Amino acid sequence: MLTSALPDHEDLMQRIARDLIDSYDEELELEIEDRNIDGLDPAAQHTTDKAARQAYFKELFRLQGELVKLQDWVQHSKQKVVILFEGRDAAGKGGVIKRITQRLNPRVARVAALPAPNDRERTQWYFQRYAAHLPAAGEMVLFDRSWYNRAGVERVMGFCSDDEYEEFFRTVPEFEKMLVRSGIKLIKYWFSITDDEQHMRFLGRIHDPLKQWKLSPMDLESRRRWEEYTKAKEIMLERTHIPEAPWWVVQAVDKKKARLNCISHLLDQLPYREVPHPPVDLPARERHADYLRQPVPAHMIVPEIY
Repeated sequence: MLTSALPDHEDLMQRIARDLIDSYDEELELEIEDRNIDGLDPAAQHTTDKAARQAYFKELFRLQGELVKLQDWVQHSKQKVVILFEGRDAAGKGGVIKRITQRLNPRVARVAALPAPNDRERTQWYFQRYAAHLPAAGEMVLFDRSWYNRAGVERVMGFCSDDEYEEFFRTVPEFEKMLVRSGIKLIKYWFSITDDEQHMRFLGRIHDPLKQWKLSPMDLESRRRWEEYTKAKEIMLERTHIPEAPWWVVQAVDKKKARLNCISHLLDQLPYREVPHPPVDLPARERHADYLRQPVPAHMIVPEIY
């Protein structure tokens, strides 16, 4: 086994530590509402460049504001939008999806993350269970992995036959052209990371008890079969990159840059505009002299231990 390509122990531990700090940032992103960037955890600021973090958060918030405008436009103009997120395990797809949907209405922008097919679904037309999640007018659907499972994990792990694999490539261009002709805006992203980066992220998950659930036996097996997945990905991109639904590759070694680049690119793919809204007037609450609020029984109260 060649070890020269792997980072030394000290460098690896530093990178895992930086990744842990990034994960703290991720949780802050999901909680911060007041945009008070200077109020971020000072302990974390000692180990990263404060100005770069401020710039990242400010740009993220700006882009999320544009996503809200996009959502309004999709709903107002009855658009149908499908966005596919594909890539290796630990490539950062889920993190980008979280940032996109974080401030959006889940009734307008929803995520489809399908589990492995059950016995009944295995007997269906391959695309059938995915078609059930396609959007109606005024909706956006973000697929966290999609029908391209057949070209990736199913091919590499032997979950489909050679005939099923070839039939997929014959069918998927026509399937996607049908979606586009029906009025669906279809956008496909592949998140690209290096062998070394995936190795580091897997180690980070192993050592972080809050992330160990992300490591399935399938993920670990995908690590061993890196080269097979690479070949499958190359074939997939070559055979399914069509004018009606081209692939877009996101360089995802730097997770924060990948998020910003992907969101910015997504916004550029759709001709959205800001939808004017009438001023919101909060109506006065009605009050009635005979209304008496009933006390809640003590045994129903959650204990206040904080």
